Amino acid sequence: MGPGRIRNPVQSAVWWVKKQPPKVKAFLAVIAGIAILVFLRLVVRDHDNLFVAAEAIHAIGICVLIYKLTKEKTCAGLSLKSQELTAIFLAVRLYCSFVMEYDIHTLLDSATFITTAWVIYTMRFKLKSTLMEDLDNLPLHYVLAPCAVLALLIHPTTSHHLVNRILWAFCVYLEAVSVLPQLRVMQNTKVVEPFTAHYVFALGVARFLSCAHWVLQMLDRNSFLISALFYGLWPAMVLLSEVVQTFILADFCFYYVKSVVDGQLMVRLPSGVV
Repeated sequence: MGPGRIRNPVQSAVWWVKKQPPKVKAFLAVIAGIAILVFLRLVVRDHDNLFVAAEAIHAIGICVLIYKLTKEKTCAGLSLKSQELTAIFLAVRLYCSFVMEYDIHTLLDSATFITTAWVIYTMRFKLKSTLMEDLDNLPLHYVLAPCAVLALLIHPTTSHHLVNRILWAFCVYLEAVSVLPQLRVMQNTKVVEPFTAHYVFALGVARFLSCAHWVLQMLDRNSFLISALFYGLWPAMVLLSEVVQTFILADFCFYYVKSVVDGQLMVRLPSGVV
């Protein structure tokens, strides 16, 4: 940035945060998160709407990918493995929803699963020549196996069949880490093109809203979750999974916002961000 150029207040704030050490950035992120949670608690009366909004934003992010694949005819910068992991946890969650709790979330998950399946089909068959297989190199069993083992050990203690309870836990854990292959691709390329950046940012926003839903449920004095946290590990693991998802994407979301504020189309990531 040239000496004669004057930054607006938002650019100055982003630039100041960028120069801070990691511990200060983490502290500021926590403060910002708390401030947003307070705002959401004051504005949103029904906290379940946050969870619906999270699923809707995830679906919008997938639609952004569809637009990219249709318009640009390339899947460069996208992780096929992340899409496959997303399809797996959505398929498992849809099965569990049908046999355990059919509601609005089932309909939203159905729409997201269908669009994700279309993305996978397009990437694997129509645009296979543009896949970045050398960069999309995180083995799937590194993600699937720990989730499966954890689901066997820690799962809901409801009256449903044991297999269904284990599958429900598996999809919760898998959702928390399904974006890891996509982050690996972005770390390998260091430059994230606009549509991929929009998609990952949408995931970050969706994960934050989902996490906010659970945190605000805890702050509600009449919430069952407060009581449930003292009975078994499952409720605590659900909350931990939401927090893990949010923090996994937090760094990328910061650099995405910085790029938008600076008027840049591409998101440039320094080493070690994701």
